[in-house]
Amino acid sequence: MAQRGAELLKLTKNLRARNRTKIFVNSKKTMYDYLIYNQLKKYGGVQKTFHMPGHKGRGEFKKLFPVADIDVTELSYSDNLADPSGVIADAQCEIASILGAARSYILTEGSSLGIFAMLYAAAERGNKVIVPRNSHQSVWNACRVLGLEPVVVQGETKDGVILPPSPAEVEHIAKNDLTVAGLIVVSPDYYGNVAPLAEYSEILKKYNKILMVDGAHGAHLAFMPEREGYAGKFADIWVDGAHKNLCTLTQGAILNINDSDLFGGALGGLSLFGTTSPSYPIMASVEYGVKQLANNPAHAQKVAAEIISLRDSKGISVYPSADPFKFAVDCGAGGVSADLAAAALEKKDIYCEFSDGRYLLFYLSPAADIKDVKKAIKVLRGILSGKKLAGTYRPRGEIRAQARSYSFQYALKKPAEWVAPAEAAGRMCAQNFGVAPPCIPVCVAGEMITEEALRAISGCKTFGLSGGKIKVVAK
Repeated sequence: MAQRGAELLKLTKNLRARNRTKIFVNSKKTMYDYLIYNQLKKYGGVQKTFHMPGHKGRGEFKKLFPVADIDVTELSYSDNLADPSGVIADAQCEIASILGAARSYILTEGSSLGIFAMLYAAAERGNKVIVPRNSHQSVWNACRVLGLEPVVVQGETKDGVILPPSPAEVEHIAKNDLTVAGLIVVSPDYYGNVAPLAEYSEILKKYNKILMVDGAHGAHLAFMPEREGYAGKFADIWVDGAHKNLCTLTQGAILNINDSDLFGGALGGLSLFGTTSPSYPIMASVEYGVKQLANNPAHAQKVAAEIISLRDSKGISVYPSADPFKFAVDCGAGGVSADLAAAALEKKDIYCEFSDGRYLLFYLSPAADIKDVKKAIKVLRGILSGKKLAGTYRPRGEIRAQARSYSFQYALKKPAEWVAPAEAAGRMCAQNFGVAPPCIPVCVAGEMITEEALRAISGCKTFGLSGGKIKVVAK
């Protein structure tokens, strides 16, 4: 393993070594140029006849998709994400400096690629990983592909939302299982719960374990005062979902590393699971998203303060989020179905991130228009106080750990069959299934399927099902 890591580490030879200082954008004013975008724009008028992409930046396509000029392939001027030595290398160095990381890598396949790379690196340390119950589908998928056994932990529930596991529970596992490589935890989650990362970090360091953070929903926290809640303050390796909270195109993300022992493994994971044809517009937008806030942190903080003040609006009940940009309205508290409230809002051309039946999530960011937010709250207040939807709320089943007979990996390998939900109760789950979004499994492979789990997915958009059927271990 050590030799393989050393060989993979050679892939970084062209990343420009610099005596960078960790800038921490709120304490030092530095203006950043958009290196990748400027380089691509400089050569935007160059003919594209003799190389990819197929649209060639011409005709109707260019009129319909103005980004065509900067949509290119790996050329002498555009650099190569797999082995950067020019503008991409420079941009990644500056992103790392802004975010306080030893190294940062631009991703064009979303946070999911970063999660696969983190767990690939962790697999060199052990064959198990601590996985909180509310982890994203991609974490479970990575465990499945990499042969890692998830040690499932579940925190307490607050107002119907699963909280991060307690530090005491994490320590119990880390202390007593030498085969555990570390902990991967989502922070913040969709509802804005921030995990106790400082405590996790102290515990895991004591037992020589890795702290991995799925920060897909928290890239913006790097630009809050004191970087409060930001994963990079404590994580050994973490992913920022730039496209979720920054001015970045969809699928743009960043993998950040502070533990140098993880460089080689993480690069190996990126090489194994990443595309060989990354999108240059997405790359440019990732750099832009980070630097745009680094150049204007005061704006992000101003918007955050305004959103926090709106949570006290009369006529609505809001989940107590630690993330200023998460605005989850508790429709159930007023006896109203969040699904029906969402449908009513859409008639007014107001589209929320999702409804989970009880909560209606307004997924905001520093780019949010406060006037639009105020308008949506006004409309929603009218919907919630009206008689039309009164009494329509029906609680769904809770997501909770179920009885388990087989391990996750063993259950995945057992002979299986697909059955209708009505026939699944009391059977063993052979493939994770749940609600999308937020893409959290209601039942995990190896667990017994309960009536409550089936109620939790009833009438929802799901993942893990096929043709409406659930995969169970064959009798």
